[in-house]
Amino acid sequence: QVQLVESGGGLVQAWGSHRLSCQASGRAYSYNAMGWFRQAPGKEREFVAAASWSGSSTYYADSVKGRFTISRDNAEKLVYLQMKGLKPDDTAVYYCAARAGSASARAARDWDYWGKGALVTVSS
Repeated sequence: QVQLVESGGGLVQAWGSHRLSCQASGRAYSYNAMGWFRQAPGKEREFVAAASWSGSSTYYADSVKGRFTISRDNAEKLVYLQMKGLKPDDTAVYYCAARAGSASARAARDWDYWGKGALVTVSS
């Protein structure tokens, strides 16, 4: 059984900072890669960021590079997404995901497990 639970969603002012957390349980944390995706209203789910088991390899969508940082605490089975310089276009439901393969996968269909999502709303 694999569970991923996001927390930290909420309303944020534009250009502010915010952090999302994802708590893993079950076999999820034995998987190599952990990542974040997001889905805005009327749009497809898109890749945001991913990290390898050690955290030494990280990947970012061009739209968030330099503003978002993914990190993980393997001892606590936590994955974080630190966001800064938030824009109204960042408004979306953010999903935590896990997969057995490489963290470089950017297609949602390639990820094995998903959380239920956390809504982040950025107001201008």
